[in-house]
Amino acid sequence: MPGTHPIAEEDDLIPISALQHMLYCPRQCALIHLERHWAENRYTAEGRILHSRVDSGATESRPSARVERSVPVRSLRVGIAGVVDVVEIHTDGSLYPIEYKRGRPKSHRADEVQLCAQALCLEEMLDTSVPEGALFYGRSRRRKPVEFNRELRRITERVAADTREMIAAGRTPPPEYEPRKCDNCSLNEFCQPRAVRAQDAVRDWLLTAIER
Repeated sequence: MPGTHPIAEEDDLIPISALQHMLYCPRQCALIHLERHWAENRYTAEGRILHSRVDSGATESRPSARVERSVPVRSLRVGIAGVVDVVEIHTDGSLYPIEYKRGRPKSHRADEVQLCAQALCLEEMLDTSVPEGALFYGRSRRRKPVEFNRELRRITERVAADTREMIAAGRTPPPEYEPRKCDNCSLNEFCQPRAVRAQDAVRDWLLTAIER
């Protein structure tokens, strides 16, 4: 495992969820974690209900593993903190983190990065190796195994560093309108990507006209 030299104090850790937001949309991440905007739509409500069911469960013992729910974790080396939905502790002592998500597996890696960040925290806190975990999707009712290989770990630590830098700088990135993302985002009203882009287009046209 990599060295554990801390880059952050306990009070200076960023939420693991911010990494998922950052990889999905940097502006969304800034609106939530810098400007403190939040709004709920059908998708976020479904996710909240799914997590409430998971979080309400107590420790569970199975023949092959003990199941711990809502496990708080942190990494001073990466500078992150959060809660793992479920950690299975197998009879051989190995740990298997599980993150619950609504919907289905996605084409981007934001969910995988969030889960990998949780694994990095578990490794640092318990001085152990966590090679794999799973994403459980509410629509398919299936687990998607995720291997925490070198590439995913590198991406996760890079996103964590970029997120910490953006939050420390206190700058909200400008919008980049992508219909599939923006139209389903609960923060669309705060972000207004199409309106801001139109304003920028008018400003650019005026500047060009003045320079002629």
